[in-house]
Amino acid sequence: MKNWFKGAVTLGIFSLSIGLTTGMAAEQQAAPELAEISQSLAPLGLEVNAVANSPMPGVLQVFTQRGLFFTSTDGRFFIEGNIYDLQRAELVNDMQMRSYISQQLPVLAGSYIEYKAKDEKHVVYVFTDPTCGYCQKLHSEMKQYNDAGITIRYLAFPRGGLNSKTALEMQHLWCSRNQQKAMDLAKDNKRNPPAMCDNPVKQHYELGQSFGINGTPALILASGRIIPGYQPVDGLLKQLTAN
Repeated sequence: MKNWFKGAVTLGIFSLSIGLTTGMAAEQQAAPELAEISQSLAPLGLEVNAVANSPMPGVLQVFTQRGLFFTSTDGRFFIEGNIYDLQRAELVNDMQMRSYISQQLPVLAGSYIEYKAKDEKHVVYVFTDPTCGYCQKLHSEMKQYNDAGITIRYLAFPRGGLNSKTALEMQHLWCSRNQQKAMDLAKDNKRNPPAMCDNPVKQHYELGQSFGINGTPALILASGRIIPGYQPVDGLLKQLTAN
């Protein structure tokens, strides 16, 4: 079992209804109570945010503070890994997470640091860490993203965890009077003066973990699709138009 199963991060249970995305939904029985599956997965250190029938008969999809997993309907068997729908030629994990993530994005309103395109055509959320090299590269090309009509909304994801030095620096950043200037300084390896306030760093980090994110940059499209890693402007535009 992976090390991250030890010691779960405390998350509030999201009030969320997960709909099924295939025609099989009508044929499946209602998913068991969230409490039942929560109890079943507790020994693994997983906290369940939502549970529903999956497109695969006899299998439940379980959204946790560590991402998406699957279990048997009785909660006895646990599946860590990808499930492919060969008929639809798609990764079930990805399609189900998109629905979950897209429903979570509205809770982030007002807590991100936004670099808005004048002629906005697309909005991309980016989980970032100022000490990450490819995060710095993405930031250095901000004008190109904005000129292409892409608005970037930064979310905090300190790679070293919430007790790291970077997490504290990101709190200073989010509490700065001029957040954009503070972000610019941080991405240029310059430190911001200490400034503390009620900030969303913990919320962002834990939400990112629940999306299955474990590195930066991680790009989230409006559809809920995750694109891991840096994307040049032209490549990102292709992903957005194909999405």
